Amino acid sequence: MTRQARLSIVSGMVAILWVSARGVAQDRRWPSERPPQPLASRDVAFPPFEIKSLPNGLQVVVVNHHEQPAVSLRLIVRAGSAQDPVGKPGVAALAMSLLDQGTTSRSAQQIAETIDTVGGELSAGTGRDLSYVEAAVMKDSFELAMRLFADIVRNPSFAPEEIERQRQQVLSALRVSHEDPEYVANVVIDRLVYGFHPYGLPGNGTRDSVALISQEDLRAFHRQHFAPNNGLLAVVGDVTAPEAMAAVTAAFGDWPRREIPPFPEADPPPSAKRIVVVDKPGAVQTEVRVGQLAMPRKTPAFLAMDLAIRILGGEGANRLHQVLRTERGLTYGAEANLEPLKRAGQVVATTNTRSEATAEVLRLIVDEFSRLRRERVNERELSDAKAYLTGNLPLTLETPEQIATHILNVLFYELPLDELQTYRQRINAITADDISAVARQYVRPEQLSVVLVGNARAFTKDLGGVGFARFELVPLDNLYLGAADFTRRHPAARQPDLQLLARPR
Repeated sequence: MTRQARLSIVSGMVAILWVSARGVAQDRRWPSERPPQPLASRDVAFPPFEIKSLPNGLQVVVVNHHEQPAVSLRLIVRAGSAQDPVGKPGVAALAMSLLDQGTTSRSAQQIAETIDTVGGELSAGTGRDLSYVEAAVMKDSFELAMRLFADIVRNPSFAPEEIERQRQQVLSALRVSHEDPEYVANVVIDRLVYGFHPYGLPGNGTRDSVALISQEDLRAFHRQHFAPNNGLLAVVGDVTAPEAMAAVTAAFGDWPRREIPPFPEADPPPSAKRIVVVDKPGAVQTEVRVGQLAMPRKTPAFLAMDLAIRILGGEGANRLHQVLRTERGLTYGAEANLEPLKRAGQVVATTNTRSEATAEVLRLIVDEFSRLRRERVNERELSDAKAYLTGNLPLTLETPEQIATHILNVLFYELPLDELQTYRQRINAITADDISAVARQYVRPEQLSVVLVGNARAFTKDLGGVGFARFELVPLDNLYLGAADFTRRHPAARQPDLQLLARPR
């Protein structure tokens, strides 16, 4: 190679490097310190559906979804743990765990073999406001599944041997949970926020209450609340409306109506500032919960409040994570959630941290509640939170079970049906002013309830320095949700279990 050729190559390489360097110097945005903007959301049409009713009052939703040769059934009964009998939390949960464990004509094994033979799924469960039964099968097993589904819903046997088996499983789980700081923090914050309202009691019960549940308690719960005029049934999948209604009528048409006991009229008591420290000596981390009462799901401002809480600690923005994790390195994660319920919801911020950082973390969380109320949210975090909600919508409509859940939730909470089709537009219409208004109305930093579960000796001395000098200290071994002060007075003696009476918070 000649000297002139070599010089030409070197000159070319220098030019390339100069151009590259100039390009980098001109575009200081790369690498970016922020994640890229979300892609534009695509239009999503909610699948068409029909709502029909049987003469006995059972409301039926039929959704055509022909992408797969499968059918999903989901029944909601308007009764959950909030309808547990006085002094016996856990009845609804235990009853629902037993629905598929035997009927008056089928044993638990026969039920399992029937659904397994056709490759289907069957389950039941409960929440605070409702209970549910669901099944999923291929189209050619639809009628068989409907008959089995109806048998489980209408004719549970609550056999003594199955009750005891399920009871022991629940008691075993509760014994383990009692040593889990995360579980303890969750049930104590519920009791603090909701007081002695049924929402404030653990849905799976306590070791005291579960031990006392009788076969008659389970039968009475089923007898009082499982009726067609108290139910919502969704049939979603590769089935036409006439096919669906014919099967539903055959399975549930002769199910007799029944008078339904009213839901307890009392609302949860107002939020009040209270700090409960559950002492778990030797713990190296503290579970932190900060919460307050929120509005019922049906409140028109619920959607704006939900978006505000997502900015505080949810997907798309999450100020709590930004402050506690990214900026301060005090935790691996933090979040805040708004619970939707009929009577009243709750907002709860959740995190954990090393013991010595507990007071600082608590101060920062309370500061973020205050900032949400006093400062206008910026447009970037508002648009990011909106983008997450609208972008996530298509992912929640991918399966028949998800579609059924959306429709049943709207009917259960007595919301306008057009909300299904206008969700994205309503989210995008929320402004920063709307967030400010809902925060000023519903966020109450001065009334926050606080639960700290950890080694009290390591952090209680610091609480006064961050404005929480007054707190209640409860040893974990003496924790009792049925007492106003969370303390079991006589650990060796059995006390009357939780009473859902008007008591001090």
